[in-house]
Amino acid sequence: MQDLIIYQSNGEQELFVQKVVQQVEASQSTVDSIVVTIDETQTYQEIDGFGASFTDSSAYLIHQVLDKERRTELMEKLFSHEKGIGLSVLRNPMGASDYARKMYSYNDIAEGETDFQLEQFTIAHDRDDIIPLLQEALAINPAIKLMASPWSPPAWMKTSGSMIGGELKEECYEVYADYFVKYIQAYSEQGLPIYAVTPQNEPLYVPGHYPGMLMLPERQADFIKNYLKPNFSKNGLETKILCYDHNWDRPDYPLAVIDDVGDAVDGVAWHWYGGKPIAQHQVNMAYPDKEVHFTEGSGGEWIPAFEPAFSNVLRTGIEILRNDSKSFVLWNMALDEENGPSVPGFGLSTCRGVVTIEQQSKALTYTLDYYALAHFSKFVQPKAVRIASSSSEEIRSVAFKNTDGSIVTILFNDSDEMKAVQLKQQGNEILHCNLAAKSAMTIMKK
Repeated sequence: MQDLIIYQSNGEQELFVQKVVQQVEASQSTVDSIVVTIDETQTYQEIDGFGASFTDSSAYLIHQVLDKERRTELMEKLFSHEKGIGLSVLRNPMGASDYARKMYSYNDIAEGETDFQLEQFTIAHDRDDIIPLLQEALAINPAIKLMASPWSPPAWMKTSGSMIGGELKEECYEVYADYFVKYIQAYSEQGLPIYAVTPQNEPLYVPGHYPGMLMLPERQADFIKNYLKPNFSKNGLETKILCYDHNWDRPDYPLAVIDDVGDAVDGVAWHWYGGKPIAQHQVNMAYPDKEVHFTEGSGGEWIPAFEPAFSNVLRTGIEILRNDSKSFVLWNMALDEENGPSVPGFGLSTCRGVVTIEQQSKALTYTLDYYALAHFSKFVQPKAVRIASSSSEEIRSVAFKNTDGSIVTILFNDSDEMKAVQLKQQGNEILHCNLAAKSAMTIMKK
């Protein structure tokens, strides 16, 4: 058993701590143990990775509030597999989201004006903090995939005349497709290839206090099929298009879009604020050639205590991956001591970042989300393949095979008492361990 690498989280004071076999071994016989069986002959989706978002707020905190030495250390702890947890998927807002210091798009003009030629298009805002951090992240981990989602088009393209509320004007479908092309080209010029975009973040939710837009499935299908995909093809862009980008409770939305647009869409993006992850699998069963991505899930003070919050990320992450997702992406990479900054007028923020950077004291804290992500991202490499593993509501599991042949298994004891677990592969015992209630363990077998 000397070829095992084991990391365990066993409560708030013991998060993602490396262990040797002797420290976790179960002393009792295997008779009462729960058996988790791994079968590498049964394979599922290829993994792109795990990550979060460099929102305007997150990028500002990391790039401007932290000094250079601590920023370098943080970036390595986020993106390096050797020195950190190897995050490899970043999904960024195209313009302002709820977590931005001001309202902005890439084509802001005076009220009442239009710019159908996009002559005033600019990504200048992103050059201050977001682009330098993305470039630094890619330098640390070249396997990173970048995704992008708008919370709102520029105000002049919308029926509301504002980045808040409204729908995309019909006469602006073409220019909005041009807007995506310009964004992708501008980022490419900065050495930042955009792997995939979604047409609209949370298209069925229209917030009254931060950027958003209603985009019904028939409108999204029209936009993708007749404007966005043709424009990508015309400009030689290989960026993938993921539809939906919203909660599990409305699988009818992506099904309707794919039914209509067919090959013009490459996959579906999902969030966790409603429904259950089985929705991902249901849509994937109907369209197995479409990619499945989980693009946003935030923790926050609505699950205040440590235990249920940490358990939620582990439990849900395992189920997201067991339901065909190639990625598992949380929300803000960093927030401050007030859970912000958020856009003016947003009100009280309750979200939690992967790290907390306090604006007053400059203190940097790695939150439970960092350690929860670590259980997945540290050893499951991009291009790993998920393999079969037995799982139950007591002992949840998900397993992967990396391209170097190593096997990674994530276990989570979702029961309220200690359990002995026997991890087996092809009839052979890999590990016989004790798992405390609500504790997680990642085992890599070289």
